[in-house]
Amino acid sequence: MATVKAFSCIRPAADKAAQVAALPYDVYNREEAKQAIQGNDITFLRIDRAETSMDDSIDTYDARVYQHAKELLDARIADGTFISDENSSYYIYELIMDGRHQTGITACCSIDDYLNNIIKKHENTLEAKEQDRINHVDTLSAQTGPIFLAYRSDAVINEVIARVKSEECLYAFTSDDGITHNVWKVKSADDNKTIQERFASINNIYIADGHHRAASAVKVGLKRRNENPGYTGNEEFNFFLSVLFSDDQLMIMPYNRVVKDLNGLSKEKYLSKVSEKFEIEEVSGAFSPDEKCTVAMLLDNNWYKLTAKPELKAITDPVESLDVSILQNYLLTPVLGIGDPRKDKRIEFIGGIRGLKELERRCSLDMKLAFAMYPTSIQELFAVSDAGLLMPPKSTWFEPKLRSGLFIHQF
Repeated sequence: MATVKAFSCIRPAADKAAQVAALPYDVYNREEAKQAIQGNDITFLRIDRAETSMDDSIDTYDARVYQHAKELLDARIADGTFISDENSSYYIYELIMDGRHQTGITACCSIDDYLNNIIKKHENTLEAKEQDRINHVDTLSAQTGPIFLAYRSDAVINEVIARVKSEECLYAFTSDDGITHNVWKVKSADDNKTIQERFASINNIYIADGHHRAASAVKVGLKRRNENPGYTGNEEFNFFLSVLFSDDQLMIMPYNRVVKDLNGLSKEKYLSKVSEKFEIEEVSGAFSPDEKCTVAMLLDNNWYKLTAKPELKAITDPVESLDVSILQNYLLTPVLGIGDPRKDKRIEFIGGIRGLKELERRCSLDMKLAFAMYPTSIQELFAVSDAGLLMPPKSTWFEPKLRSGLFIHQF
């Protein structure tokens, strides 16, 4: 049984939402973030990455950065950029990209559900990345970037969402990257109650994206419990900000790979070794794989279709059967000598949103070959999580990205 609760939201005033809403803090390096805030005094990126308005001599992770973020948030609340909804509600958040609609429920989830594995993970987290958001959340006493969660579709919840979407929006705007964002507040007490009760009947929820943000929020919650030994479990620090999408709403894009060299092999020797586990077919131009166990490969300006041989297609283990695992285990490691893709400097990962042109560009610039993947499915993600296993690095790329600053959960 999942605890998914309504909350008292701090959110932008309607005429400020488009300016406030910002891409997640971790899609930028420091210089990119500094450029992104130019000309927009109220973009939430200024709060998420407060070092951008401080001297470059101040380290990104200096305590003064987090304190400045708190000051900025307090100032934006004081000047009316943000308003507070006193009554607890759920919110419906729709994103539209290239005509495709993706709608979720903004709510707060339980840190106990995370600890008890009702909220399931498929990725390990890095302590250094966690610590930054721990400091940010703890100093602000607020979660500002929602965790992207998924659940198996529920007809009753779908009915509530459809009904609320027929009402007037709180926000409706299109961001600079062409993504349309629509937000509704769930006003009916009956609808709020129905959402809560239906989630209480759902056994598992899955982290789709935001493992580090989730782990950080949970650790801050545990810290607050230690600081408040008489806690009841109902305090807001026991919950973290999330947007939950049903599985039929989600599209996972591929996470492609580029490699610097052929590991000392000639082109002919390389292709010979690849052919031991894959059927190789040269094709006339760039293409994206349209079925599982196929990979598009670019080498010397030529595109090839690699099809896994029957013994690889027969693999049933939820992790080992992933296309990214098959490529890693039967080509990248044995042929190209890339044993640990997390650490090997010869491989880089390119999000599917950047398309095949980016693979061609990199191969004309500084890489020898590229692999365009068939995307991991949401059902494969569920299967890995249900088995208590972890996906290989860079297995999924979700688009569109949730915006930060539209919903703030303060505690």
